[in-house]
Amino acid sequence: MKDGVYYSEYLQLDKILNAQTLESDKPGREHAHDEMLFIVIHQSYELWFKQVMYEVGSVMEIFSKSKISDNSPDLYMVHHRLKRVVNIMHMLVSKIDIIETMTPLDFLDFRDLLRPASGFQSIQFKLLEAALGLKMENRHGKEYYISQLKPEDAQIIRDAEKTKPLIALINEWLERMPFFDDTAYWKDTNVSSFWEKYKEIYSASLADGEKNNLAVFEKQLLSEGSDPDWSLSPKARRAALFIMLYRDYPLLQLPFGLINVLLEIDEAISIWRYRHMSMVHRIIGMRTGTGGSTGKDYLSGALAKHHIFSEFAGLTSFLIERNKLPQLSQELRSKLGFGE
Repeated sequence: MKDGVYYSEYLQLDKILNAQTLESDKPGREHAHDEMLFIVIHQSYELWFKQVMYEVGSVMEIFSKSKISDNSPDLYMVHHRLKRVVNIMHMLVSKIDIIETMTPLDFLDFRDLLRPASGFQSIQFKLLEAALGLKMENRHGKEYYISQLKPEDAQIIRDAEKTKPLIALINEWLERMPFFDDTAYWKDTNVSSFWEKYKEIYSASLADGEKNNLAVFEKQLLSEGSDPDWSLSPKARRAALFIMLYRDYPLLQLPFGLINVLLEIDEAISIWRYRHMSMVHRIIGMRTGTGGSTGKDYLSGALAKHHIFSEFAGLTSFLIERNKLPQLSQELRSKLGFGE
């Protein structure tokens, strides 16, 4: 055989395929057949979490630049890699179908041997949540979020919480949107009057039961202040809403795709949480988790509360019909059309 890369050595299969040590196979215990499935599924989850973190990390590096050119590959690569994250999350959801072939009695054969280990102790998943932008104060069950971790792992999470997350980097990117700061694009009007005109059209579009939306619109988009509970500033919201409204222009198609893929990530993680919660309820009912959590109730609370990019979804409340959109200047239309 010629020298070079060898398949099993390249993949280090000796390490991977010998990393399944069953607790039920230790001396004095009865072998539990489904423990192998349980281990393999969770090891594969952790491998895919590593890939997700790899993709998200590369995206954060791109957004950490002081400027992202719309004519460079940057935005395309961001969208492409985040779309990959969505596809991975959908695949992880499908793995639940496999673990659900394990019945409640199958799990009871080895469940008590796992205590106090729990998926709640997944460092990578906690790092992913922190990297995307889930704040500690917004976490469900935050009082014991890191209490079950080893001290060195708990410190890793604390350090990650101090790093600027993806949602903050995207907020800064949106705030740098050039179209609102260049008066050359607003010869017939100005940015302030554009949004005042838009508010009039939006107000007229509201049904009687939606009139309170106008006050929310003014607070979230037209104010100059911010709210400590917000991930997006009013300036960033205006940029994001503008992208949503005029997404048909070539220059805004990738930015719109980026906003949309962030919502897809939120949705994919929520679907994963829901399937996980349903699976837990099916297998252990209302019993506590092996790590001491409230099991299904904890997962239900996390499902309801752990939405990272929901502020983008909220902007859809402020959309109007295409045929009522304020007309943009010829200069701005030319810029958004790549000079055509």
